[in-house]
Amino acid sequence: MTSDALPISTPRPWLGSYAPGVPHDIELPSGSLLDIVEGSVREFPDNVALEFFGGTTTYAQLGDQIDRAARALSALGVKRGDPVALVLPNCPQHIAAFYAVLRLGAIVVEHNPLYTPGELRHQFEDHRARVVIAWDKVVATIQDFPSDLAVDTIVSVDVTRAMPPLTRFALRLPIAKAREARATLTTKVSGTVPWHELLAGDPISPDVPKPSRDDVAVIQYTSGTTGHPKGATLTHLNLSTNAAQARAWVPTIPRGTAVVYAVLPMFHAYGLTLCLTFAMSMGSRLVLFPKFDPELVLKVIKKHPPTFLPAVPPIYDRLQAAAKEKGVSLEGIQIAISGAMPLSAALVEPWEAETGGYLVEGYGLSETSPVLMANPVHPSRKAGTVGLPLPNTEVRVVDPENPTVDRPTGEAGELIVRGPQVMSGYWKKSEETAAVFVDDPDGGMPWFRTGDIVTIDGDGFVSIVDRIKELIITGGFNVSPSEVEDALKNHPDIVDAAVVGLPSEHSGEDVIAAVVLRQGATLDADAVRERMREQLTAYKVPRRIVAVDELPKSLIGKTLRRVVRDSLLE
Repeated sequence: MTSDALPISTPRPWLGSYAPGVPHDIELPSGSLLDIVEGSVREFPDNVALEFFGGTTTYAQLGDQIDRAARALSALGVKRGDPVALVLPNCPQHIAAFYAVLRLGAIVVEHNPLYTPGELRHQFEDHRARVVIAWDKVVATIQDFPSDLAVDTIVSVDVTRAMPPLTRFALRLPIAKAREARATLTTKVSGTVPWHELLAGDPISPDVPKPSRDDVAVIQYTSGTTGHPKGATLTHLNLSTNAAQARAWVPTIPRGTAVVYAVLPMFHAYGLTLCLTFAMSMGSRLVLFPKFDPELVLKVIKKHPPTFLPAVPPIYDRLQAAAKEKGVSLEGIQIAISGAMPLSAALVEPWEAETGGYLVEGYGLSETSPVLMANPVHPSRKAGTVGLPLPNTEVRVVDPENPTVDRPTGEAGELIVRGPQVMSGYWKKSEETAAVFVDDPDGGMPWFRTGDIVTIDGDGFVSIVDRIKELIITGGFNVSPSEVEDALKNHPDIVDAAVVGLPSEHSGEDVIAAVVLRQGATLDADAVRERMREQLTAYKVPRRIVAVDELPKSLIGKTLRRVVRDSLLE
């Protein structure tokens, strides 16, 4: 959705609560995501762009890698508009691959490399990418796809090649600890094109057309309540605008000298924008972590404390505990932005005391690139709220049953939004797209239905009250109850199941299952969970499984998850 021709027509009471220096509106980017990174390459060629286990890549080197990889991908048949699958952890190759695909006008499709074969297949069935750039640890999974999903080319990535020579040497030592570490990071593969070979050729010609800002840049998958994958179609304008909105929100962060930590996975919309595109647009040093390990993070903090640290509450909690245990100071972490789950005041106060910086909460969805709002990085922020809508963003609170009717200030209703960061729709799913947009009563651009119940106070601060959608958010990741229920019902001893989220101090919500057993069976919860790990990513496996005699149903036989949740809470 573009707002070039979208004058702001609704009241914006939150503007008066903006922090000093934050503009009410920003000028929309005129170019693509490529222009963002190429601008930093020109402006900061010798600055460190990426750091990975101590190894560094300058902006000039990154720009060269992007151009060489783009030419090689073109030779492999990647064309404008083609979806290209990335199945990678956080690593320097991920950044170069992301922009190399975009350089050709092709579309990046991000995937969780820890997904099970079934989960990956569902997404590939939807987007049908023919070329995959994958971590060598997941190559075998992709090669085992059924023949109707077979891809043309797999580019394999050995993440250890981005490490400094001394670290790589240590991984090759003939000792058990080194072998174990090496086995978790890389494996031998065949039948692929190694990533480093893509970088051995010539760079792409400047004459090859670049994408425009209205081209699709990324398909970002989001769990639906049905469990079927839906890819949010995000344009260059959507994503580059969201990065620009983030820059406007934190005007104190300097260009060219900031340090950003990527502890969030970049296959997640939150990590993609606040780590990948935002950091590159700032000419920042982006420190990449393939997974969150407090000891690894603290090791880097001693040398380069982050100017900007986007994460989720459990990460802040574990990092603070580890720092206290190891005697490492967190002072110098200027701005921490928390999202994906509620942020408690009990975490904010000690964090800010330790760092001398701010820890504020924000909110967004994959469909909105993803950031819609954030608390001011200023004493005026309000703990317990998700903050204020970003510049150029319009929001309304409406009757969920009739979204053309607005609710009065302070009264709960469904949050609907519009702005230049809002997706154009779901990939090749016109019916699902139509279901999440509502026409504007004044004939303007349509509004996106978030499915979240909120209140907005007189100062414009938004508080999340509930979710219409029944997604479970655990550790910052969305879990579809239906997907988990289907896996449970595949168990021979389980005839019915309901999956809900219950509040957790550590992960936002825990995945909890209530199951009905076949007659004569007894529940072995550990065995059920172990079986489910073969089908689902670990964070989707229920933390607790409870046997019940029956599940509450509606008149049409639908399981009433809310009733299940309430009874489990009791």
